[in-house]
Amino acid sequence: MRFFSDNDAPVHPAVLAAIEAANASDAAYDGDALSQALDARFSALFERDVAVIWMPSGTAANALALSLLCPPYGGIVAHEEAHIVLDECGAVELQTGGARLLTCAGEGARLSVDSLRERVARQGTGVHHTRPYAVSITNVTEYGLVYRPDEVSAIGDFCRETGLALHMDGARFANAVAALGCTAADLSWRAGVDVLSFGCTKNGAMNAEAVILFDPARAYEAKRRRKRAGHLLSKGRFIAAQLHAMLEDDLWLANARASNAVAAPLGRAAGTRLLHPVQANEVFLRLSPGEAAALRAQGFGFHDIGEGVARLVTSWHQREADVAPFAAALAAL
Repeated sequence: MRFFSDNDAPVHPAVLAAIEAANASDAAYDGDALSQALDARFSALFERDVAVIWMPSGTAANALALSLLCPPYGGIVAHEEAHIVLDECGAVELQTGGARLLTCAGEGARLSVDSLRERVARQGTGVHHTRPYAVSITNVTEYGLVYRPDEVSAIGDFCRETGLALHMDGARFANAVAALGCTAADLSWRAGVDVLSFGCTKNGAMNAEAVILFDPARAYEAKRRRKRAGHLLSKGRFIAAQLHAMLEDDLWLANARASNAVAAPLGRAAGTRLLHPVQANEVFLRLSPGEAAALRAQGFGFHDIGEGVARLVTSWHQREADVAPFAAALAAL
């Protein structure tokens, strides 16, 4: 009955088992065997050599990633409703040492090459203007929409053309890959992404994210910045254990497919109330205050994200029978 956020979901049993198995003496920080094995594990997933920096939260992962791509005096172009802009309390600005977030608009929290080109041109190139150094996109977007590989590639080509780095906030990267049926490589480095924040916490982990560096030479600086920010946990093996568990037998994809699958019937039940196509595990719809109150009176929990706008988020542990009562209640409005 709870559709507030996939952050609310339980930890997957396989992840809990991996944490328990890691509860033995080993090297501290990231010197343990599990942490040391992450590069090879993720390199196999992404079909190339990568360096992996485990992190305890998505905000920490995004801030660390962007601090590697943009100096304190530079700018990061992002959608005006991006998570790094509205919901991370200035973490990117803090971790970069003062870089500016240069925002632009786009339907469904999506950026296009045209909107990026216009925003970069409007920024100016004179000494009085902040120079952009990076672009950050979110996949799945803040309104539940998915960038296809060709769309990411178009943005990646623009970034190469203009000398910008490309970061992807992949808090729901698994949901995007599951929805598209593509590979992790096709939706990231093959499309021009330089650094990916690979989310697991919303998808069945307890508190585990990964910064994927497609240029492993960045790893040394990334590790220093992680320590300086206070995110080098002394028992890092428990985060590494969660990441390994999520990759085992493609649990990260199975969980994402499950959460995507149960969002679809909610979208169908919403009918003309639907604000955006349901492409992953989020549903946005119009509800009057009275309708929202009536649904809550029946025991359904969800967030209001604006006047007359509700957001429903499904999670890996839910099945169609779990969402059927809400779908019926929506259809009956």
